[in-house]
Amino acid sequence: MGGSDDSLRLFRTAPHPCGYFAEREARDLVLDQRDPRLPQFYPMALDWGFRRSGDIVYRPSCIGCNACVAVRVPVAAFQPDRSQRRCLRRNADMDTRIVQAECNEERLALYQRYLAARHPGGGMDGHGRHEFEQFLIGSWNDSRFLELREHGSHRLLAVAVTDRVPDALSAVYTFHEPEAVQRGLGTLAILRQIEWARREGRSHLYLGYWIDGHRKMDYKRRFQPLERFDGRAWRPWTDEAGRRQLPPHVGDAAAC
Repeated sequence: MGGSDDSLRLFRTAPHPCGYFAEREARDLVLDQRDPRLPQFYPMALDWGFRRSGDIVYRPSCIGCNACVAVRVPVAAFQPDRSQRRCLRRNADMDTRIVQAECNEERLALYQRYLAARHPGGGMDGHGRHEFEQFLIGSWNDSRFLELREHGSHRLLAVAVTDRVPDALSAVYTFHEPEAVQRGLGTLAILRQIEWARREGRSHLYLGYWIDGHRKMDYKRRFQPLERFDGRAWRPWTDEAGRRQLPPHVGDAAAC
């Protein structure tokens, strides 16, 4: 990035099918994954609206579409809303553990159940151990798994893949037990990641991209206050009068 010989190279991919809207094409900006300094640049890349998937650090760069908006939560200012407080009470029997990012049979089985239920026929439902390690763990990043387990039975219900950088956490991917939908495990995982970041004195939790008009990405609007990356800087999501507001197309608070 920049013009010197010490800069990390940045590539633009060829057009490919959009993963969120079937009728659209997408392109990404991708950092040179062969560069050994990628771990050093990764915290800066997050601050520039990039995201990690496996060993790839990317940012959408689509022609004529700006639907993907990088968002993050300033954890010191966050306060759970009424729906999120209900989610915490509903899951008072859940234990949280921060563990090494490793694949084992228990985590792999949960991941495969989640993909089969949430992404049937989407190309991911055949993932095995190799894909798990390649997609979720990567080879150079500092990651941990946040596990959510039932107290007493110790049954694993959710795993939140989380990257650690010096001043923040980044929520990479969460998979959870599809039969426990009433618990709101995706919401619970983010609440626990916010608690983790606050406990360690980190300033932000990166949530990836909020996508205008996409139902599956709409949950991110619930974690307020929310900051968005406008292509140049991070800004509070406010209206013209400077009042905090939710992103567009938001109705009343939904249950987690």
